[in-house]
Amino acid sequence: MCGRYFRRSEKQEIAERFRASKVFEDPLTADYNIAPTTFQPVIRLSRDSGEREMALMRWGMVPFFASSLKEFKGMSTFNARAESMGTSATWKEPFKRRRCLIPADGFYEWAEKTGETRVGARAPRTQSKSGKQPYAITLADGGMMAFAGLWDAWKEPKKSPQEVDRWLQSFAIVTTEANELMAAIHTRMPVIVHERDWEEWLDRDATRPAPVHLLRAYEPEGMRMEACNTAVGNVRNNGPEMLVGV
Repeated sequence: MCGRYFRRSEKQEIAERFRASKVFEDPLTADYNIAPTTFQPVIRLSRDSGEREMALMRWGMVPFFASSLKEFKGMSTFNARAESMGTSATWKEPFKRRRCLIPADGFYEWAEKTGETRVGARAPRTQSKSGKQPYAITLADGGMMAFAGLWDAWKEPKKSPQEVDRWLQSFAIVTTEANELMAAIHTRMPVIVHERDWEEWLDRDATRPAPVHLLRAYEPEGMRMEACNTAVGNVRNNGPEMLVGV
């Protein structure tokens, strides 16, 4: 699974990296401890122009058919299992026509055991009080990641005919089985889309087969995993120090 990630990059850098022609107006700064239910940038294709745009959406997808927000608080729909894309009512429609990319510089995962060196990982110097050691996972070349994502738009039911329509756009990160590097600490990992596949993943044409073949684990030799600050377990803690083992 992927329940926390981080983004050093700010709005302009993301827009340039993903060649987004349209960008939301809200301010955006670096975030080193991103958790579900927060609003984050995603890249998708514009329905009108077909060009890439950067939108601000809530992490934790609320499907269009939800009768209320209480059904989907974001704690059960922040990840979408790749194996369920074609069968789950929640993911089936978004997988056909509402795919997106989630910009990130890396993500966090926790290991049950600490104090031992794992394959491809730098061993921690200290141990978390919870007994779980967090690791920061990045690309080996230090580049920006693009998680495979799904998004949807939910309209809040009106209490009276006079109320204006209120829409909530939200997203989920697609996960798959862990590669050899990640398997040392967890069974799942986010799907990371190669730049050569961005166009295919973002395609909104529902008449074309959904790109099931892209739902695979990233090559382990292209990733790096290091023990990081145990303080990242608290969502109130944020800043570049989250990436440093203490």
